[in-house]
Amino acid sequence: MTNQVIRLTDSAANRIKEIMSHADNKTIGVRIGVKTGGCAGMSYSMEYAKDKKINDEVIEDKGVKVFIDPAAIIYLLGTEMDYKKEKFSSQFVFKNPNESERCGCGESFKI
Repeated sequence: MTNQVIRLTDSAANRIKEIMSHADNKTIGVRIGVKTGGCAGMSYSMEYAKDKKINDEVIEDKGVKVFIDPAAIIYLLGTEMDYKKEKFSSQFVFKNPNESERCGCGESFKI
């Protein structure tokens, strides 16, 4: 059995379930990708998935579906996706073993 590209914590899966409960009926999951931008060069992207695109990696874990953009797979291997809720903010957090650097604000990273 091969390892999943991304592992979800219980907190991340629960937040995705909550997001999906408010999405329209055509939404089948969330899509995660990587785009260029930010201080360190790359940032994570996340959007509703309305369909499975060719070559998407599909992760079904803890009752949710996560679609990984094929161009992002190499950057995300071994990543843990968590959801942190603090007093004044809440956000998905990616613990990526491939990162060599992260900007001070935490919005972007470098491989």
